[in-house]
Amino acid sequence: MRIDSEITATSLLPATSRVFELASTKVRAIEKSWDKSKGTPVFTVEGKYATRGWTEWTQGFQYGSALLTFDATDDRELLELGRQNTLKYMAPHVTHTGVHDHGFNNLSTYGNLRRLMREGRVPHDDWEMAFYEMAIKASAGVQAARWSQQGGSSWGYIYSFNGPQSLFVDTMRTLRILGVAHQLGHVLMGEGDAKIGFLARLIQHAATTAKFIVFYGDSSHAYDVRGRTAHEVVFNVNNGEFRCRSTQQGYSPFSTWTRGLAWAILGYAEELEFLKAVGDPTSGRAAGIFQKAAVAAADHYINDCTAVDGIPYWDDGAPGLAKMGDWRGREADPFNEFEPVDSSAAAIAAQGLIRLGNYLGLAGEHYTRAGLTVARTLFDEPYLSTGADHQGLLLHSVYHRPNGWDHVPAGRKIPCGESSMWGDYHGLELALTIRRMAEGGRYYTFFD
Repeated sequence: MRIDSEITATSLLPATSRVFELASTKVRAIEKSWDKSKGTPVFTVEGKYATRGWTEWTQGFQYGSALLTFDATDDRELLELGRQNTLKYMAPHVTHTGVHDHGFNNLSTYGNLRRLMREGRVPHDDWEMAFYEMAIKASAGVQAARWSQQGGSSWGYIYSFNGPQSLFVDTMRTLRILGVAHQLGHVLMGEGDAKIGFLARLIQHAATTAKFIVFYGDSSHAYDVRGRTAHEVVFNVNNGEFRCRSTQQGYSPFSTWTRGLAWAILGYAEELEFLKAVGDPTSGRAAGIFQKAAVAAADHYINDCTAVDGIPYWDDGAPGLAKMGDWRGREADPFNEFEPVDSSAAAIAAQGLIRLGNYLGLAGEHYTRAGLTVARTLFDEPYLSTGADHQGLLLHSVYHRPNGWDHVPAGRKIPCGESSMWGDYHGLELALTIRRMAEGGRYYTFFD
């Protein structure tokens, strides 16, 4: 991608204001029209949000979007929308034992409500705060209990919904709920009243991911490209041995599913910020592992996976890219005939690049500017959804290309023009992060 060396957060303030202005209308439109008996809205079809049964991982983004928009606009109606819906509908996600998505659902809702209260944006109430914190503690306990570690293996991880053999790259972003629960002084109680620490599990999971998911260009693997990420790693549950890499949503185990790459960039960057904040003396080695993974993944995104404007196609090995010539050397084309772009991957990665750059200081300025460059592209057409009849905020998001779940408009050959709950939410997080940087406000983090 081509990084704008002059771009600043301040220069994007008008664009972030436009994003939140549009979000104010779209969040209300979804709330007004959505039939809650259908489950959770996932992605749009012809501009209207629809559901797609797989796992219930997007409801927190729906209500979290209302809370983020309140944060930027002080619109109390949106605060109450997010607050009341969290109270009514989010409890099953707190105790959901079948998914690895606890940080997605519950920090987006209970976590944002707690943060807003701690920042003084809403009046403090002891019992309301206790309610949010209990939900986070319980959610983290369920997440941490999805633990896979066999025999004498040193590799432990929170396993995906595929089962105890499966480690997903996605979990690097949802892992953060363990960090908040650690800050709250909570522990998971195991057999024989064994106290299991959340910080230790966070670090061990992230280290296992860094070892087996992220490539560093230093092995004999035929497809070892520095910074490439696999979507999934499969272990033998009988003895803990690594068996192979796999994918659920990417093109192949040997290419980079770009949303997975984005999860790694943002997840490691946030956890680096977290480790620095908590100042735990045992986390020094972990910080080195996390930084190595974050920098490698960020470099791969910038150098290999995007068009010049910072927007990636859904997978860097997607076969149709071979028909598109020098696709890296020009702006991404969401309306091409061969492979879809993924704006949600761009929104996730952009925030990760900004956070990594902020963490590294002067040595990381080009990462910060890279993230801002991506944000500038996203916060304008053809990616920003400006039409009142479209419920999505960021257009050209892709969910599951191999399964063919994404809507293909009439007369076109590939998905385009649609939005996703995670893309919209992460677009708002990106805008809020930039807004606070520009205004010199409190830096937005998932932790205190």
